Amino acid sequence: MRQGFLSGLLAAGLMLLAGSAVAQQYEQVGNYQIHYSAVNTSFLPEEVAREHNIQRSPAMALLNVSVLEEREDGTTRALPVSVNGTVGGLNSSDPSAPLSFRTLRSGDAPSQVAVFRIHDDEPMRFDLEVLHDRNAEPARVSFIQRFYIDR
Repeated sequence: MRQGFLSGLLAAGLMLLAGSAVAQQYEQVGNYQIHYSAVNTSFLPEEVAREHNIQRSPAMALLNVSVLEEREDGTTRALPVSVNGTVGGLNSSDPSAPLSFRTLRSGDAPSQVAVFRIHDDEPMRFDLEVLHDRNAEPARVSFIQRFYIDR
């Protein structure tokens, strides 16, 4: 019960933080919505971060990726997916670092999360491959986001 509550709190917290820090973003791929958001881990409540083994730090951020399948009746269903990706600077000379994703569940809603180090006031480029349908090629999602270290 406690695990479910904290997972729900994490998911709700991420959605709220995503809404306040940066608009919830998603890409439409066929009947699939690939949602993604990145927030500084210092915004997470201490108990939630501890329960999910997420380091809270002004210099760390968390990327959350989830996929919803749109059904014919107009409803959506959360899907378990696999995500691979990298994060790096905008310059081609800046090396990209691989992101290490793991699954977090909030009830029936799985999401993939990865924690990474941020650079103050520098735009960071994310390149993701989301395996949303085992019978299709992975969807490629790229975005750029700037982070600030709260001191």
